[in-house]
Amino acid sequence: MFYFGIEHEVAFLNSEGKFADFSCTKFTEFQQIIEQLPTYSQDYPQLRVGDAGIKKKRWYIEGFERFFDSEKVIECVPKGIEIRTTIHPDIHSTIVELSESFHLLCEIAAKSGFVPVLTSFNPYSSEFQPHPPLNDYEVQRRQASPEKQTANIPMLTYGPDLNISVANLDYEKVIDIGRKLTYYSPYLVPFSFSSPFYQGDLWSGLSVRTFMRTGKRPAAMVFVEKPEQLIKTFPSLTKIARIPAEIGRIEFKAFDSCDDFSIYAALLALLKGLVLDDSLPGRATIPDTEKHQISAQFGFNHPEILQNVKEVLEAGENALQGDGDRDLLAPLQNILATRVTKADQMREDFQALGSIEAVLKRSYGE
Repeated sequence: MFYFGIEHEVAFLNSEGKFADFSCTKFTEFQQIIEQLPTYSQDYPQLRVGDAGIKKKRWYIEGFERFFDSEKVIECVPKGIEIRTTIHPDIHSTIVELSESFHLLCEIAAKSGFVPVLTSFNPYSSEFQPHPPLNDYEVQRRQASPEKQTANIPMLTYGPDLNISVANLDYEKVIDIGRKLTYYSPYLVPFSFSSPFYQGDLWSGLSVRTFMRTGKRPAAMVFVEKPEQLIKTFPSLTKIARIPAEIGRIEFKAFDSCDDFSIYAALLALLKGLVLDDSLPGRATIPDTEKHQISAQFGFNHPEILQNVKEVLEAGENALQGDGDRDLLAPLQNILATRVTKADQMREDFQALGSIEAVLKRSYGE
């Protein structure tokens, strides 16, 4: 039996029409939105709250946590708001919950002048530097894992975690699936590309996020139960589950954000197909940076990328033969047939409109 979940990061324009990131937005501005959103007691313990107490709801502020001389968080520099779904036994109900949570967030955010927009990389800032600089405790804390060492990168990126798990699968098999998804990641991510802007202008390719992130950060993360099951890599492939509900979970972390949630449904179906597939031989413990960067720049226009995308999608389709979720793959088939990604559309809109903000305002069905 499969289980699914999604974590979706939302970026905003503020009431002045400016991109609302760490350079101009305070934690309290997003917190007043979070405070007006409901708490569902039945969500727990399957959703992790965390030590900082920021993740108390299905919505929470995503940002860079600051510390003084202990694990107690004294500040969180915001970049946006993340929506997370509860765990579902089917893809449809996962997408329904995400859609409901997103629409409620939009309704509450509008009261404070914030409008959700699609981007997967900060269109203006190319680096995040903590101010004041990290203290001795924070410097030491960042050495605890590869992900903490590169914690500045997520302050610039916006992307989903697509979560999938299978009941009663032993940890070696789960890790093998994680390695499989890591290997084929460069051929999965083009379906989602949505970050063609960099430092206030068009970038040369389709996904700044993929180009800058993958390799330094994981493509997939596998949650295991015991320390002896961990594999030591940089970036990490495995991580100790923090709550029982995480044991055996595979998080695919390399996709760009999507404003059409039917694409998420299609990508979850494809991941499910790849879990079931036994024809694809590729395995990798760490992401191939070069292949991700080629994919990020050229997408379906690169012959090798295109050929491998076709093979991966075909493998997923074949593995889902007789499964109703096979029909969910239709949006990916359409994207592949036209070879037009969301990033291509955004580039075309920019040429016509001449403004990043005008392009971003067209996202999420506007």
